[in-house]
Amino acid sequence: MRTHNSTFETVEEFKYLGTTLTNQNSTPEEIKSRLRSGNACYYSVQNLLSSRLLSKNLKIKIYRSIVLPVVLYGCETWSLTLGEERKLRVFENMVLRRIFEPRRDEVTGEWRRLYNEELNDLYSSPNIVRVIKSRSMRLAEHVARMGEEMGCLVSWWRNRKERDQ
Repeated sequence: MRTHNSTFETVEEFKYLGTTLTNQNSTPEEIKSRLRSGNACYYSVQNLLSSRLLSKNLKIKIYRSIVLPVVLYGCETWSLTLGEERKLRVFENMVLRRIFEPRRDEVTGEWRRLYNEELNDLYSSPNIVRVIKSRSMRLAEHVARMGEEMGCLVSWWRNRKERDQ
């Protein structure tokens, strides 16, 4: 690509401000990248999340202030498939299971991991998929309020909605 007196090479993908951009505008690749970064962040604070010295509320605050922002960076522009939603929920449930610890089964007396429904009951905040959809709607409302002055963003949003349907 050539602009004025500068020449730029065309690449398949590159990282810009922490977001992986591809020539196909591939959301799945970005989500995989964010989950890898979130996993690295999770493993760096894993000792805190499994510590018996910290309260569950403090562990949830650590998750929401340190791990979750790494995963959700740039999520406003994602259009999620069911498979991607599932991967995000699996990641979140992995972290929540570390925070809320295993339970002793009342019938057998054996230790077991928490079921997804139990995690949903214990974690009172909206799940990760709901947060992403909420942020996407907030961006859509913001773009809609811009009006025609930002016509390119409005047309981008319409193209995205058509693609997702």
